[in-house]
Amino acid sequence: MNFSLTEEHMMIRDAARGFAQTELLPGVIERDNKQEFPQELVKKMGDLGFLGIMVDPKYGGSGMDAISYVLIMEELSKIDASASVIVSVNNSLVCYGLEAYGSEAQKQKYLTKLATGEFVGAFCLSEPEAGSDATSQATTAEDKGDHYVINGTKNWITSGGRADVYLVIAQTDKAKGHRGINAFIVEKGTEGFHIGPKEDKLGIRGSDTHTLQFNDVKVPKENRIGEDGFGFKFAMKTLSGGRIGIAAQALGIAAGAYELALKYSKERKAFGTEICNHQAIAFKLADMYTEIEAARMLVMKAAWDKDQGNNYDMSSAMAKLYASKVAMEQTVEAVQIHGGNGFVKEYHVERLMRDAKITQIYEGTSEIQKIVISRGVIKG
Repeated sequence: MNFSLTEEHMMIRDAARGFAQTELLPGVIERDNKQEFPQELVKKMGDLGFLGIMVDPKYGGSGMDAISYVLIMEELSKIDASASVIVSVNNSLVCYGLEAYGSEAQKQKYLTKLATGEFVGAFCLSEPEAGSDATSQATTAEDKGDHYVINGTKNWITSGGRADVYLVIAQTDKAKGHRGINAFIVEKGTEGFHIGPKEDKLGIRGSDTHTLQFNDVKVPKENRIGEDGFGFKFAMKTLSGGRIGIAAQALGIAAGAYELALKYSKERKAFGTEICNHQAIAFKLADMYTEIEAARMLVMKAAWDKDQGNNYDMSSAMAKLYASKVAMEQTVEAVQIHGGNGFVKEYHVERLMRDAKITQIYEGTSEIQKIVISRGVIKG
């Protein structure tokens, strides 16, 4: 077992850290206050190869491994989880889904632009009545021979208002249950495709989250991903990789809060000494560091499983379940260590605490992760 990063991995991590500090940090509070999508920063991340991290270079990607992906996600998430979730969705859900299961024509037309950041992608699975229960798709895709007609509503779609390409999961044959579900590529601006108002969220407020309406949206047959009925399997396979990205995001949020708390504890004085010298604070820091390091091991193990070609359904679920728990708990502790200042926006930790909560909800709630893990445990 080797717990050391390679020199290349350290260079990738340092590059992401430098970008986060110099580009994401300035203006992050203002973007959060204004719910402002980081358009120019997304373009810069595309130029750096962050939007197609694991995509084969022949499609315009960076050709890196999953370890590199989680290192980049952690560093970006320490500073701005709104920016990192755009990276996660574009990489894990959209680029991965197209590269792994799309046709060569689909890859040439869409993946090449998504991997370079020319396009931003969105993944459309959740609905008003189909969040955790992904089999209950009310959105329909009626087969018309050479095309499909899509009708329905999708909720909580990351990059919903800014994306150029949308991967839409819809029910073609209800009688077949999950085997009657398909996945489609829908382009922004297609007739009948409407973007609803932006959601006013607790956290990741710079991320663009919308409800989408599909009213008799005509999609050509060649925009279906995989064989007829492959949509549900496509969604589940794609989400397993997505959970690695969100686990890394949760890890980054927790680590970012810890770093701020440690720095503050060495500067703030009370009762004649820096507060880090008081056992009450020192023990908090010890617990935070230990929990974050444990989360990091789970996240790295899931990424390693993916790189090795192992089944990573359970390891990604465990990583997301635990890292999101750590993010929530340790950001609360970071606010506590900051005292009254922790409640003030300029110290950043209150934003990280708000951002942490969503990691327990999207791309499979913590309860769904426990279902995945328990099934794996019982099945053996």
